[in-house]
Amino acid sequence: MNQKIIGITGGIGSGKSLICRIFSTMNIPIYDADSRAKYLINKDIPLKKSIKNLLGDNAYTPTDEYNREWVASQVFNNPDLLKQLNSLVHPCVQKDSHNWVKKYTKFPFLLYEAALMKAAGVDNMFDKVVVVNAPIELRIKRIQVRDKRSEQEIKAIIARQITDEERLKIADYIIENNDKKSVIAQVLEIFEKIKS
Repeated sequence: MNQKIIGITGGIGSGKSLICRIFSTMNIPIYDADSRAKYLINKDIPLKKSIKNLLGDNAYTPTDEYNREWVASQVFNNPDLLKQLNSLVHPCVQKDSHNWVKKYTKFPFLLYEAALMKAAGVDNMFDKVVVVNAPIELRIKRIQVRDKRSEQEIKAIIARQITDEERLKIADYIIENNDKKSVIAQVLEIFEKIKS
């Protein structure tokens, strides 16, 4: 039997990480694509070389750590350069995630957390997609507390992401994380549906 892989996505501040923590208490392994990308950018030698070839030596600090702020300043208003950078990082993350999946064969399903995602089965490995949804105002408040960013910075980040409407179109399951309805109950319901 093939391992079920469930994608979980949502906009910044929607609560993806909270939902993943709840699933992890049910012994569900979680691949955090964003964290793994950060790790690979710093540790994968061929990827580092490719990034330096694309962006120059300033992409890494003198101590050879990824210079995130400098890179962000280069790609923020240059969509073509961002696309080229993503074309280097995404295949590396994809290979890493495939290796990760092979390690976990005795679980009802696996979760793959990522900010960007396509619908299940659309050029990807997902059997289903869970979208974590929250009102923009609440997301902004959460991010201000978590990241100490200004409202303008947060709105700029949100504007660069796909819209909630686009995200909801790919959802097989939706978790409303609006502080009104228990997310634990929603996670348990989805857990039972996926498991069966």
